[in-house]
Amino acid sequence: MAELLTDDQIDAAIRDHLPLWKVADNALVRTVKTPTFLDGIRLVATVAQLAESMNHHPDIDIRYTTITFRVSSHEAGGITDDDLVLARHIDTAAA
Repeated sequence: MAELLTDDQIDAAIRDHLPLWKVADNALVRTVKTPTFLDGIRLVATVAQLAESMNHHPDIDIRYTTITFRVSSHEAGGITDDDLVLARHIDTAAA
C-alpha cells in the first residue's frame, strides 16, 4: 500500500505543481468548467483512460459543464504520491 503524504508534502506539491487543486476531506479536489457538456464528457473519458492505465481512479462529479475531480488513495486513507501523479495528468488533460 502507498504511504500517506504529510501535510507539508501536500502543501508543497500544491504550491509548486498543482496550484488549481485544493485539499478537502483527505483528497485533492479540482473543478473544471468546460465550454460545452460534450467537452466535459470528453475530458472525463480522457481522465478515465489515464486513470485506468494507472489503476488509480478519481471520484468524478459531472454537473452540466462543471466537472469536479476528487483524487485520493481510498485504501491508504488519504493522499499519496499516486494522487499527485494523477492530479498532474488531469491538469494536462484539462489544459
